[in-house]
Amino acid sequence: MTITDNEILAKIKLPEEKEEGFRVLMSTYKKQLYYHIRRYVSNHEDANDILQNTFLKVWVSIEQFRGDSSLYSWLYRIASNESITYINKTKKRNEIGIETQSIGEKGTADGLHSNDLVERLEKAIAILPDKQKQVFILRYYDEMPYEKMSEVLETSIGALKASYFHAVKKVEQFVLTV
Repeated sequence: MTITDNEILAKIKLPEEKEEGFRVLMSTYKKQLYYHIRRYVSNHEDANDILQNTFLKVWVSIEQFRGDSSLYSWLYRIASNESITYINKTKKRNEIGIETQSIGEKGTADGLHSNDLVERLEKAIAILPDKQKQVFILRYYDEMPYEKMSEVLETSIGALKASYFHAVKKVEQFVLTV
């Protein structure tokens, strides 16, 4: 049986059903949010920590959800923000930034190994400005339409297209020159 967002929210608003409603919300969106977060961080444990922080933030603020956007968009926005917050905290704790990490060995005479390309792509995405990183991940990995991204990130479609264009150029440049 599929439960709608409105049914989930109705359960959560009833004090005696809040916990059950929240469990349904988590089971409905856990997998999607995990994979969304995983695109920001490459480590499974980090992704789980961020997912837990996301659901904690949702639990604390669910009563403030006004319904201006879909529940899905609201959850994605929280997960994106938690991911970026985690990345920024991690960067501050690490004395060695991504720029000083070695890229690894080049591939064969035919070019790079696919693992090298994936590694370069991850590093390129990691150094993008936060807004461009969000747009790139939502568009490239999640294949989210600009209209939906506009709702999730609360910005214009034109600004999203520009951010994506600049992000793609930076990623291409990084992957091809490093």
